[in-house]
Amino acid sequence: MHQMHKTLLMIAYAFVLLVAASARSIPQPPSFIRIQNNKLQLEDGRVSAILSSIRGGAFDDDTDDDDYDFDESDFDFDDDDMFDFDAAEDDFGDDNTLTQIVEAYHKTPPLTKAYLTASFGAALLGYVSNKNDFPSILQLDWKPILTKLQIWRPLTAFLNFGPLGLGYLMTAHFVWTYMSTLERLNHSNPYDFWLMMLFGSVMMVGGYTMLGLSPRFLGHNLSTFLVYVWSRYHEGLEVNMFELFNTRAELLPWFFLGQTFLLEGEVPILDFLGIVFGHIYHHYKTTNVLRTPRFVIQWYNGDNKYAQMLREKYKDISSDFEM
Repeated sequence: MHQMHKTLLMIAYAFVLLVAASARSIPQPPSFIRIQNNKLQLEDGRVSAILSSIRGGAFDDDTDDDDYDFDESDFDFDDDDMFDFDAAEDDFGDDNTLTQIVEAYHKTPPLTKAYLTASFGAALLGYVSNKNDFPSILQLDWKPILTKLQIWRPLTAFLNFGPLGLGYLMTAHFVWTYMSTLERLNHSNPYDFWLMMLFGSVMMVGGYTMLGLSPRFLGHNLSTFLVYVWSRYHEGLEVNMFELFNTRAELLPWFFLGQTFLLEGEVPILDFLGIVFGHIYHHYKTTNVLRTPRFVIQWYNGDNKYAQMLREKYKDISSDFEM
């Protein structure tokens, strides 16, 4: 029991570090407002470091020195606040870190927040009751689905990011980065984002079943689907990979494909499926073949209390995009 508590504390501490780092590197909320001159323009003129996440990369910030007007005040070192080490210590204090975590969690869009919260709850349940294995009652298994009507299994299978540990936190952080960004981009029509997630999930469940692949990878490979869709939103955007080289956003999923092959030594069939399904979604969406059903739109814009609650949550996100 003591060992389990120690392990949980270590995982919680690692999660604190990840989220704190994200809160510092990613302006909350990420201001994906417009793309100009192949650069993502933020409200304050900075380029977000949203891609400085586990699977690598940060937006390339090649600001020309000629475009910056130096001022003598920039070199004024007599400012008493410049070397305020007490303030620096406070910035890294426990209270400040916890505040950033709570703030980042509250600013996470509704579906992303619900998905990651449920995933962590399922992982914690498996850690406590199933020797850190994902609970079997939540895994994709068609026999109990068809014979016992356990219809939740195709959905809950996506909650599996692996056993609770550093690998889980890395995958969760990666999913949070891209999923929350895509949900924010669809803040005015969130039902289009819901349709995207449903389409990707259905395609993956069907594809995995037909190919006889293990469903334990569903949650992990949903991230590849999300990255591909994200890359098509930001075609032409330069991305810096591990401070080593630059690439275009549309090449990012293929970089991860090669990374899986080189680092894990296996043919990245699962990552490739995520790219294929993402491409199918993007094609159907841009050609207007895939549209959100009218009854969903009417429900979202209706007077029922649940729709009103959702509109209020997305209204807060929409206010971040107002210039």
